[in-house]
Order: sequence, then structure tokens, then C-alpha cells
Amino acid sequence: MNNLPLLNDLRVFMLVARRAGFAAAAEELGVSPAFVSKRVALLEQTLNVVLLHRTTRRVTITEEGERIYEWAQRILQDVDQMMDELSDVRQIPQGTLRIISSFGFGRRVVAPALSALARQYPQLELRFDVEDRLVDLVNEGVDLDIRIGDDIAPNLIARKLANNHRILCASPDFVARHGMPKQLSDLAALPCLVIKERDHPFGVWQLHSKEGVRSIKVTGALSSNHGEIVHQWCLDGQGIALRSWWDVSDNIASGHLVHILPDCYQPANIWAVYVSRLATSAKIRTTVEFLRSYFQAHYPQQCVVATSNLLPVETDFSS
Repeated sequence: MNNLPLLNDLRVFMLVARRAGFAAAAEELGVSPAFVSKRVALLEQTLNVVLLHRTTRRVTITEEGERIYEWAQRILQDVDQMMDELSDVRQIPQGTLRIISSFGFGRRVVAPALSALARQYPQLELRFDVEDRLVDLVNEGVDLDIRIGDDIAPNLIARKLANNHRILCASPDFVARHGMPKQLSDLAALPCLVIKERDHPFGVWQLHSKEGVRSIKVTGALSSNHGEIVHQWCLDGQGIALRSWWDVSDNIASGHLVHILPDCYQPANIWAVYVSRLATSAKIRTTVEFLRSYFQAHYPQQCVVATSNLLPVETDFSS
């Protein structure tokens, strides 16, 4: 039985293959590249195969490595499912959970929620990353994506955590200098703060109103891929921004920002997204239910639409 591979070595190998490098895998694991290289070498020795082609610039997986990767994926999924079912019986979720979200929302909202989750379930090991790009959950080994926006691929499972919408806003100083827009077409002639965030089209705002849905092409001198930067520019009077209600509602209440064209909005609900193989996962189910309860307790007004004639008020966070 000494020639059986260690499960942790299989996990290390899969991570190296996904990240195409020992250094990247080591950084994610919090160990040295030498340790990662040693574990993969021991796995190759145990299996008597070459799993990876190594060059000075990159690492690529061999044909035999591809086969081992597929086997390892199935084996580790079965082990994870076994641990999930044991957790379900014990009613104590445990194991590693890799979670991802966007920069601003992840830092301000998701991170505190996960801190509370860790206090309640100390046997869970949480790895939380923020990325303002659309992540391939399967190929990048992500268990749970906490995302904003309703455009979700049909092969993924999504549970709604909270209602949310994006609104147009600007500073009082900007409105004083440029005037208040009276219709959507006015935006084309005004400086707008354009953001490239995850899978949202750059410079095209699709907005709902009482007249239906319209796509507006906007431009401006300032653009960024980071929502918090755009938020600050908006406060500085640099242009009109399209930001989530959770992000700017306090600024509007305080008068630091003005709600522009309040009859217009963009649906952008908050979802927990995961792959179908995790549909029965106890730790996923526990985490999703915890987050729904957390948002209801800490952000009960996030889903209240500022203009009551657009949408009904919803505070139940139902899926």
C-alpha cells in the first residue's frame, strides 16, 4: 500500500496544473516553490509517470498528467462529498471552502460576513479572493462565487442572497456645473465614469425605466476597472457613475451624491453561484444560508428601491 498517492499531493499537482507554475501554486498554498516541486516529484515517483513538462518559463501538463488530473479530480470530489455528508450528519460543516467576489463588494460586504461565518463555524477553512473578472469556477477550483448581476450561465447553480440594483448618481457640484440630465439621451453629452468590472460591457449602460429597457453608450475622460476608484471620482465631481445601491445609498442619504434620473435603474441582484456537483454540499448549503441571514440582519435596506413607482419594496431576501 506504500505506492498509493497521498491525497494532498494530488491536490498540489492539480493546483500546479491549473496555475501553470510552481511559484503561483506555492503562493496560493502559502508554502515555498521548493516544497511544491518536491510534492509533485514524489507523486510522479509514486505513480511512475511524468506529470508535468518543466521549462524555465512555464509548466505544462503531459498527456499522462491530463489523465491523472481527471482521475484526481473525481477522487478528490468523492472525498470532499464524503466529508460533506459526514458534516451533514454531525451538523457541523467543516473542510476547505474557496470563495471569490469582486474587489469593492468583497472587501466591504463579503469579507465581514465571512469573518462572522468563521466565528460560528470554526471547523471551516475559508480562502477568500477578490477578482474583478469572470472566474471559471470549475477550471480555477473555486467553490463559491458571491457576485453582483443577474447574467449567470445556465450550467451554474445560483441562489439569490439579496435584491440590489444600480442607479445613476453624481455629486452636487457636478450637477451645479453641468446641469441635471432630464432624459437618458442626455448622458451621451455628459462626462461619465466608465468602469470595466467583471463581465459587464465597457461603456454601455443598459437601464430599465417605465418606458422599457435601453442601452446607452457613455464616454468620459476617466475610466477604471475598480469600482471604489470610480466611486471616489464621483464624489470628487468628475462625472456621472452607475453604482450599486448598496455602495452609494449612504452618500445619497447624506447629500454627498445626488440620485440622477431616479426613474432609471439596472437590476443587479446579489447571488451565491456554484457548480452543480456542489449542489448537495453541506458546507456550501450552510454558507449560503448563513450569508442570506447575515445580509438580512446587517443590510435590511439594501433592497429597498429609492423610487417606489419602479419596483415593490422587498426585504425578505427570498430566493
